[in-house]
Amino acid sequence: MSAPIRVLVCDDQMLVRTGLVTIIGAQPDLEVVGECGDGRTAVDLAGRLRPDLVLMDVRMPVLDGIEATRQLAGAGVAHPVKVLVVTTFNLDEYVYEALRAGASGFLLKDAPPARLLSGIRTVASGAALLDPEVTRQLVGRYAARIRPADGPAPQTPLTPREAEVLRLIAEGLSNSEIAAALTISQETVKTFVSRILAKLHLRDRVQAVVYAYRQGLVT
Repeated sequence: MSAPIRVLVCDDQMLVRTGLVTIIGAQPDLEVVGECGDGRTAVDLAGRLRPDLVLMDVRMPVLDGIEATRQLAGAGVAHPVKVLVVTTFNLDEYVYEALRAGASGFLLKDAPPARLLSGIRTVASGAALLDPEVTRQLVGRYAARIRPADGPAPQTPLTPREAEVLRLIAEGLSNSEIAAALTISQETVKTFVSRILAKLHLRDRVQAVVYAYRQGLVT
């Protein structure tokens, strides 16, 4: 039996935090290694406890969840920790910033327990928790902020086919939809996605979407 996924829970509302700890702790494959109520403590605890994943609230005292996420999973962090952000409102103004800061995905606080647990396992496995429909909404709402100012798109190491796959990812298509659009197998799509992430030094599809829009590869 593999070791349980070690989770640090960070939420300033004690009732919410207690509920999360109870739900997560009841799973045989998950283990709550710590809990706290502000971002500064989350960063400190993560450094000491080295959890596999931090479940992070956004609005918190001392240090908000976005800055805490940046310190735990942002660019240049020597030993990044996977962060799953929880938020009260669907696609509120902080979600894009949290993803840009390095979060691997987000969930709503009113998500059913099964979705929460599935989300933790998904992010801990290295995948991003941002389904295609959410990607479409996110891009639709924040495209103006994601797009670069002016000037030609920079050169990328991607082949034309890889650039095409990246464009479809950024448009919110799932692997199966990309496969259908390009008349290729889903396994081939997965191979393309892996190559794209490796070439661009990106962690997951969330970062790929942000990259595509920020670099002007998608309009």
